[in-house]
Order: sequence, then structure tokens, then C-alpha cells
Amino acid sequence: MDEVAVVIKHSRRLESLLRQHYHADGKGLHQLIDSCQKRLPNDVIGKLRFVATIRNKVVHEEGFEVDDLRQFVSVCKACEAELVPRSHRLIWRLAAGLIFLFTAGALWFYAQVWPQWSG
Repeated sequence: MDEVAVVIKHSRRLESLLRQHYHADGKGLHQLIDSCQKRLPNDVIGKLRFVATIRNKVVHEEGFEVDDLRQFVSVCKACEAELVPRSHRLIWRLAAGLIFLFTAGALWFYAQVWPQWSG
């Protein structure tokens, strides 16, 4: 993918996360950040502003190139990790743990009772 596509792809993902989970309103990433700034984690606001600035320069300035695309992508991924609600991960871990416990309990029960039933 070329640089412009990478920048737009990551910034769109951040925009959708802001709209979905933080109820942000606005056209661009800067407006979205402004509309939900009080609900955002403090350490992510500066990173989001950096992403928004780079995105605007790539789209609107002719011939602009990102100095370090890997750093930009890593900042975007860090922002995504901060913006995704942690409760989803907790719920999935809890569900997997419960399934494991029930399965282990059923195996233990059958190991204890099976010899009595079979013979």
C-alpha cells in the first residue's frame, strides 16, 4: 500500500472508534477529538492530534511525505489500543475461563462416577 492509503486507513479506523465508543461528532479527526476530549484518556489526546495533523498534511499538501511511516503506524495502533473498550476483552476472558472450568468440572465428575456406572 502506498503511504497515503496507509495514513487514511489508520485515521479512518480512529475516527470510527471515536464515533462508536466516545460519541464524537464532527467532520474531521480534529473536530472529533474536540467534541469528546473530556471523555478521552489524557495520554491519547496528543497522539490523536499528531495522527490528525499528519493525515491532513498527506491529504491536503501536494508532495508531503511522512518522515517515519512505521512510527506513524505504531502511534495509530497505540491509539487504537487505548480507544477500544477493555470490557470486551474482560468479558471474553471471563467467558473462556467459565467454559474451561465447566469442562474441567465435567471431566472430573465423569472420572469419579464412570467406574460406578460402567460396572
